[in-house]
Amino acid sequence: MNLTAILALVATDMAGVNSHIRENMRSEVGLIEQMGEYIIAGGGKRLRPVVAILAAKACGYPEDRHQVAAAVIEIIHTATLLHDDVVDASELRRGQETANSIWGNESAVLVGDFLFSRAFEMAIAMNDARVMQILASTINRITEGEVMQLLYCNEPDTTEQQYMTVIQCKTAKLFEAAAQIGAVLANKEASQEASLGAYGMHLGTAFQVADDLLDYRADSETLGKNVGDDLAEGKPTLPIIYALQQGSATQVALLRQVIENGDRQKLEQVVEIIEETKALDYAQAVMLRESEKATETLAAIPDSEYKMALQGLIEFSVARLY
Repeated sequence: MNLTAILALVATDMAGVNSHIRENMRSEVGLIEQMGEYIIAGGGKRLRPVVAILAAKACGYPEDRHQVAAAVIEIIHTATLLHDDVVDASELRRGQETANSIWGNESAVLVGDFLFSRAFEMAIAMNDARVMQILASTINRITEGEVMQLLYCNEPDTTEQQYMTVIQCKTAKLFEAAAQIGAVLANKEASQEASLGAYGMHLGTAFQVADDLLDYRADSETLGKNVGDDLAEGKPTLPIIYALQQGSATQVALLRQVIENGDRQKLEQVVEIIEETKALDYAQAVMLRESEKATETLAAIPDSEYKMALQGLIEFSVARLY
């Protein structure tokens, strides 16, 4: 099932999710609504709320509280993006200027804080202790991932395991929560909740590795952000880590210098080294391994069009060009 078919399958639910998001962006402070509307209008594929909806439906959940849960997931994601862009000094996201580049870092951080607090207000109103527990743990791990990534910036000795830990905390953890909550709402047994959580973790990991691959394969227009941003920020992503392990002394020296200094100007040379060391092939193999693990977890889920859609998200995440 392709992405168009998946989005058509969840269109009614996503309309409800969008309604909940807009309703909870309301504030007496005009800047909050202005920034919130700007971010919402910026689009994005909204894969995390889609995962929450599909997981709940795949578990046979008959009510509509999953729409609120999916909206909470997306609002948390939006808050992390606002903070991310400030930390990374990003100027472009989803093909448009970032909120911090328009309104300033201070406003972006504070509106991000507002979104976190609003997400928890919504979650509390759901009156489900397990959902709250998952969300609290998730935000804690996302924040730990952000701090770890900050520590590893400009550090060429970052290991593959450290990289994997960062992306599992920063990116995959919210996918895991989205899938888990679907099972929780449907009152499924712990084993099925664990299977769906593992699905989200592996899906999110594959998704982020694919994203890191795109930083060296796509162009800015296709990618929706500046190509080489990771390099400019001194982030040692998987292609760089592998190239550092496989490159010649001269190549390793250049890569170390680039990571230590955060130098986009040498992007062309870096791409050449990455290609010569087959680092992209290696990263792609890791991505496919994670996607296969995600597929394996779905064996615990009964067959349905929603399960097919969960599988379709795996295929989209590893084959996407944007």
